[in-house]
Amino acid sequence: MKKCLDKYAELIIKKGVNLQPDQPLIVNAPVTSYELVRQLCKKAYEAGACEVYINWKDDLIKRYDLEYQSEERLSKPHSWFIDARLEPIKEGAAVASIASPTPKYLKGVDSQKVNLANEVLDRALKPFYDATRSDQNEWCVFADSNPAWAKAVFPELDEKEAEDKLWDAILKAVYIDEENDAMAAWDEHDRLLSERCDKLNQKAFKALHFKNEKGTNLYVGLPEGHIWSGGGEKSQKGVFFNANMPTEEIFTAPMKWQVNGKVVATKPLDHSGSLIENFWFEFKDGKVIDFCAEKEADALKRILEADEGSCYLGEVALVEHESPISQSGILFYNTLFDENASCHLALGAAYPLSVEGGCEMSPEKMAEVGVNDSIKHVDFMFGDETMCIRGLDQDGNETLIFENGRFVL
Repeated sequence: MKKCLDKYAELIIKKGVNLQPDQPLIVNAPVTSYELVRQLCKKAYEAGACEVYINWKDDLIKRYDLEYQSEERLSKPHSWFIDARLEPIKEGAAVASIASPTPKYLKGVDSQKVNLANEVLDRALKPFYDATRSDQNEWCVFADSNPAWAKAVFPELDEKEAEDKLWDAILKAVYIDEENDAMAAWDEHDRLLSERCDKLNQKAFKALHFKNEKGTNLYVGLPEGHIWSGGGEKSQKGVFFNANMPTEEIFTAPMKWQVNGKVVATKPLDHSGSLIENFWFEFKDGKVIDFCAEKEADALKRILEADEGSCYLGEVALVEHESPISQSGILFYNTLFDENASCHLALGAAYPLSVEGGCEMSPEKMAEVGVNDSIKHVDFMFGDETMCIRGLDQDGNETLIFENGRFVL
């Protein structure tokens, strides 16, 4: 395990954020991840980092904040808290963020307070999210096991066995084992995803039609000049990095006003401490006009009402049903993993890199070409083994892209 942890930290620094000499590094981490954070710091300094900043967080303390602070207090984020996240970005820091959730940690907390606190922080930190979404800085999101998460994923096991099994699943998802060359494995993985992007970019489809046996029947328009991306990408400084580890997706931005039909989720959505289950959306002219959820419908409603853009789509992503994470059969209750087991969509903001010249466009220009913006970016999964995807060209001709959940283009 020690050997694999060392390889994992090195992979994040060299292939994730691809830290450059004399570059600062921000690490966003839960307190339970101190061992991984120590390894990341060591590897970062060995790679030439000039400084490593750690932003610690704790889900239980966040729960206490929400239970005991007044709404007035929650509505006023401290400038020092915001500055601590924005100043390193201005310095050109790379950002390494550890996902290690505590499922249902906000269960029973006043939903109005949760919504207020999330919306306030989303707005205050929008410059941070804009900088990463536009690849101004190199960034990577990756995972660490913890007992609460492990027990949620493997409830039949005792805590130690569950945590070990979750660690094993995390390492397999990022192509690490005790003996392999993980760096070479990621080079090959990036190459495969890049090839698929090239095929779709050459087609320049006008729209995609998704249909499966779960009830999805959805048309998604694509803006002129859209770009498919996947695997690694280049920052505005020209540094190649991998924003998500694991990743199995290729993605682009939808045309904001050209989404029509129904989409049925195939996996639960864990969002801000709420597990939203068995839900669907109906779209008309890009906007969600109806929705339903068997559990936590109020949490879904809060997402859709966050701002003008949160009820429109900002991302469409293709993932084979036979991806390693899907074939593991594990439901991780975490978007970083579950989105890489299934085709998915995202409510809210698009990535500027998904349209030609997007990273240089003003917000007004982005809106003009039909690319959505929002304080939210919430992925949800809707793919399965019956998914069929067809691309429609400018003349309405159809090309089969997915059949029975597999990429066939």
